[in-house]
Amino acid sequence: MIHIRPAHPRDADLILAFVRELAEYEKAPHEVTATVADILRDGFGERPRFEAAIAEWAGESAGFALWFYNYSTWTGRHGLYLEDLFVRPPFRGRGLGKALLLHCAQIAADQGCGRYQWQVLDWNESAIRFYEGLGARALPEWITMRIAGSDIARVASSTESNG
Repeated sequence: MIHIRPAHPRDADLILAFVRELAEYEKAPHEVTATVADILRDGFGERPRFEAAIAEWAGESAGFALWFYNYSTWTGRHGLYLEDLFVRPPFRGRGLGKALLLHCAQIAADQGCGRYQWQVLDWNESAIRFYEGLGARALPEWITMRIAGSDIARVASSTESNG
């Protein structure tokens, strides 16, 4: 009943809907500013910045995974970074999340990646246990740092002036 397929440009609306549903689940719906045009440009344009897969259950769109590649200078190899993994609530508990994770793991293996990595919110204990059950390990010594939005330009301009 589970079918995982590559996302296509015609899925841009669906991908954005999944992103919005994920943001709702993560209690941050107001943070989604992406548009269908952004998804089309960055996922299916001249220089794709991400790849995605759609999970279907009995022909119905049930979830998705979205990833991109990064690079480890320590290992001298690229890695797969899983940005989003989401399964709609009515389809949970049927193995779709695991199927998407394993799908990405296979891509990482096929591509010769040195790492397959993602983040999980600290309050999502069921997801943490699930990931650990698959063999993933938490890296508590690492803290995510972020500069976002207009702060990027502000920091960039302050760096230039400090020369």
